[in-house]
Amino acid sequence: MLAELRQRLQAMEKPAGIEDGPGAVPLGIAAVDNVLGGGLARGALHEIAAPGEAHLAAATGFVLGLAAGGRSRIVWIAEDMARTESGAPYGPGLDQFNLAPERLLTVAVARARDLLWAMEEALRCRAVGAVIGELRHGEIDAVAVRRLSLAAAEHGALALLLRAKPVNDASTAATRWIVGAAPSSPARAFEFGAPRFAAHLTRNRRGPTGSWILEWSDTDERFVLATHSVPVAAPPLHRPHRKVA
Repeated sequence: MLAELRQRLQAMEKPAGIEDGPGAVPLGIAAVDNVLGGGLARGALHEIAAPGEAHLAAATGFVLGLAAGGRSRIVWIAEDMARTESGAPYGPGLDQFNLAPERLLTVAVARARDLLWAMEEALRCRAVGAVIGELRHGEIDAVAVRRLSLAAAEHGALALLLRAKPVNDASTAATRWIVGAAPSSPARAFEFGAPRFAAHLTRNRRGPTGSWILEWSDTDERFVLATHSVPVAAPPLHRPHRKVA
């Protein structure tokens, strides 16, 4: 299986579609991009954790939104147990995040150490713009995390480590996030609103941290700041002189 993965990555080895230099992936939201110093740094490792298993789908959607920008290929590596519990990536869901199936290569591995090795190999492929590693349980050796950061820096790729719960192990990650689901705001009754994410930046090597409610916009194909979901009360009819706070 590992030899087959290496062959597939070598076949993809070409610079087309990869931006020159690491740079950053802007979210397009000034409040977030300013904190990140222009956007999510390329050529670096970023960790995204769900607050718990119930929020793993939201954390996964956030990761897809970060990875889907641009035209380059994405490698998504997950342990067999993750595939058993959550299933394979869902086509219509990928389409919602503007991710064409031909851009995505999925890999299933038996153990966490295989996942880390596969991530490192994929990050060294010049045709890959982002590598997602879905790790459910356990801590990661500090040396392995360092190797991921170095591999990401070689070709300016995004290394995104998706975890099922927050961890406190040592890490060279440029950022650490905790992302869960937030209540959506449907346009009409009995409809589903756009997906919303409670995104908490808990570690940022560039300094500032923050928390935001983000919404995925199908129209703009990117995250936007969610508008307030509670309407402002109208002034009472019998007290027209009172101002609304």
